[in-house]
Amino acid sequence: MNWLGQILGSEWHISPAGGATGDAYFATHNDQKLFLKRNTSPFLAVLSAEGIVPKLVWTKRMENGDVITAQHWLSGRELKPKDMNDRPVAEQLRKIHTSKELLDMLKRLEKHSLDPESILMHLKQSILNEQIDSQDISRAIQYLEKHVEAVHFEDKVVCHCDLNHNNWLLTDENQLYLIDWDGAMIADPAIDLGPLLYHYVEEENWECWLSMYGAPLTDNLRKRMAWYVLAETVSFVVWHKRKGNEKAQKEVQAELNALLKRLNIH
Repeated sequence: MNWLGQILGSEWHISPAGGATGDAYFATHNDQKLFLKRNTSPFLAVLSAEGIVPKLVWTKRMENGDVITAQHWLSGRELKPKDMNDRPVAEQLRKIHTSKELLDMLKRLEKHSLDPESILMHLKQSILNEQIDSQDISRAIQYLEKHVEAVHFEDKVVCHCDLNHNNWLLTDENQLYLIDWDGAMIADPAIDLGPLLYHYVEEENWECWLSMYGAPLTDNLRKRMAWYVLAETVSFVVWHKRKGNEKAQKEVQAELNALLKRLNIH
């Protein structure tokens, strides 16, 4: 962290912020608080300008080519699962999915659109690589193959692709932000909507939640959400197998079994 001290000065207190990459830090000096990250995507500047992430304070390029970004570190809390039912989440997601500025920036960064065929092909290859033999996964893949052409959707948008409740920050001033954009893609909005509704919102409330988001609950949307939730759940089984997380793998396999029953897939 010496390089951070060189940028900020010795009077700043710097501590790791956790995370998978180890490239994020908190920095404090008197009443000033910053969240620092190394080699964040240029996408962060547009997210900040749109008010979707905490404000970007500065960006600095190091001699070695690394880019350091500093954002306001805001006091607040992660959302609880029950908070995901509320209007602010639906409205913030609508803002993201309808933003032309975000879409234009991801296109400039040469992000290709994600389509069901590529997801399915990658999933099948991953299952082969990990040598997973499971009746539930076989049934899931058969369903995904059968319906892959039916879930095509032309109006691709910017999707976050990980709307877990702990990626939402509610500040003490009641401002809602969505953080951790490393996995963002141009895709069918159902790739965000499906996991959110399936994991956090009772099915009888889907229509109400979607009305706050600004979309009707059509049969087509139901099919697309089911397809993406199923694909995601299978991918989590594969991911935990690859990581050797046996306990977590069994938990997700139980979730997959329950999802197959819910979708009436035999």
